[in-house]
Amino acid sequence: MPRTLKPCRRKKTISFRKLISPLRRILKGIIPLVSRGNRKLQMTFEDQLNDLIYFHLEDRTSGRDLIQSLKEDEFLREHIAPEKGIEKSSFFEAVNSRGLKQLTQVFDALSQEAHTLLPGEHTDLGDLVSVDGSLIDATLSMAWADYRKGAKKAKVHVGFNLNQSIPSKIFLTNGKEGERPFVEKIVAKGQTAVIDRGYQGHKNFDMWQKEGIHFVCRIKEDTKKEATITNEVSPGSIVFYDAVTHLGAGISKTERQVRLVGYCVQGKDY
Repeated sequence: MPRTLKPCRRKKTISFRKLISPLRRILKGIIPLVSRGNRKLQMTFEDQLNDLIYFHLEDRTSGRDLIQSLKEDEFLREHIAPEKGIEKSSFFEAVNSRGLKQLTQVFDALSQEAHTLLPGEHTDLGDLVSVDGSLIDATLSMAWADYRKGAKKAKVHVGFNLNQSIPSKIFLTNGKEGERPFVEKIVAKGQTAVIDRGYQGHKNFDMWQKEGIHFVCRIKEDTKKEATITNEVSPGSIVFYDAVTHLGAGISKTERQVRLVGYCVQGKDY
């Protein structure tokens, strides 16, 4: 059962309590953390979350630094460390059994709850989701994080709800994983993906339209275009080009048309 935090006057108690309180009811439905070896884990998933939150709150530098604090600090012993304490070997064994599935469950539950509580902005523009992928440095022992010889990197693919300014979906892959396939995993039918030039793919543009996924994508400057309808541009507007076009040429040409808009901001054309 989750332990109840006792009142404490120190600021770190208040900060920790604020961050951990939404997790209490969520943790009841999270699948248990299971050891990868024969020994029973000395830390529950809740213990790991407590440690992780405190680690970032206090900007700790290493696991050994954290373990030392768990032994010496009264607040940490009472509210964050496992009830029976934790030794270095048991701590790193538990951390090695990282609860990725459990963390994903927590993320999904918190995201859904926030979605029901936060007001939406710019609803006249539709349901906007920014999609992007970022590389994260990994240790060489993380064999799954394939990137290149002598370097391990993971890649996180994030969907960010622009209407409510909260992350909505997240996927973790090896560093070599492509980014375009995650648009349809992150963005639902009827939503609008807001993406950069790395996601430009004319076959993807056709597929997303067939699946009812809208998108706003900045395209590469040298992209070939074949306009079928040219819309009038108002004098003095930041928009200097507005047309319905096919993009690309030959086998890379889009089957479906897209609307292409050129505009100028602070002297730079997009």
